[in-house]
Amino acid sequence: MSELYEQSYIEHLGKLVTESVPQWELPNTSTVTLLTVSENATFQVTDDNDQRLCVVRVHRPDYHTLDEIESELLWIEALRAENVVTTPRPIPTLDDDFIVTLQDGDETRHMVAFEFMPGAEPSADQSLVTRFHQLGAITARLHGHARRWKAPDNFTRKTWNFETTIGENPHWGHWQNAPGLGASDRDVLTNTVALIESQLQTYGASDMKFGLVHADLRLANLLMDGEQLAVIDFDDCGLGWYVYDFAAAISFMEEDPQVPDLLQAWLSGYRQVTPLSEEDEALIPIFIMLRRLMLTAWLATHSETPTAQELGDGFLEGTLRMARCILHSGAPLDLQPSSQPDRVS
Repeated sequence: MSELYEQSYIEHLGKLVTESVPQWELPNTSTVTLLTVSENATFQVTDDNDQRLCVVRVHRPDYHTLDEIESELLWIEALRAENVVTTPRPIPTLDDDFIVTLQDGDETRHMVAFEFMPGAEPSADQSLVTRFHQLGAITARLHGHARRWKAPDNFTRKTWNFETTIGENPHWGHWQNAPGLGASDRDVLTNTVALIESQLQTYGASDMKFGLVHADLRLANLLMDGEQLAVIDFDDCGLGWYVYDFAAAISFMEEDPQVPDLLQAWLSGYRQVTPLSEEDEALIPIFIMLRRLMLTAWLATHSETPTAQELGDGFLEGTLRMARCILHSGAPLDLQPSSQPDRVS
């Protein structure tokens, strides 16, 4: 899908969005502007007449099925109905559907519109510890809802287990394909993967440990508006280990010196809502390493993306540092907090 990041292709997707916006009661004279492009392309749509805003996500073909997209929206609607989390409302079409499906040459495309929600990505400064306290509480509420919610019989989302993350059938590609990975480095990562697999087998996947998770609570998927923290982009939500959500939250910043304090703040916020066992907490380093290997694989299969080009070879070097550390000490980094994190309610 390298063409997804080419300007001509993005312009083509923007035209498809422009042609489709009347289905959400917006004029096709609306201004369509690219917001982000990763697995999917996301556009902001502005009605120049009355300044109404919405966000349209154009799904990548052959990744999520129609049933999977419908299931994502079902969970979002359930979370909103119970005020579990602040997240944008999916906007129905004139036909009272939530997904626009169209044929684009040989490709079948799905689009979903969401209400525009004000805010900005949290800043990675000293205030981030406070935000992670909030995020811990939000994550606990999401997990609590997932444990008690009775999903419809047709509910289907991807499963994020060992096999589909860093095992033989990974959704994001094989970490072994990381460019520049030498034989000795491959041995280090192979041993790390074996350690992770062993630890996960011991930990297990009971209903209290494994269920429906957001799976991508990184900073780019959070919105701060004043003191309110909202969660966006449930595109990766699926069945996985609950405490994996912390590992996803520190994506691309695993070696940041703040991480130990972020972890303590997240744990504190989480436990204000629901208990978290010492066994769960003890596995967080394993999930941090698992997520890092997943991201290493993703970058290997998305080398043309702005994210991969920005991170460069240094990301693999960091992955190897973390792997050597976990093989030596049992953790991919020093998780001892440097200070007592702020507490907020």
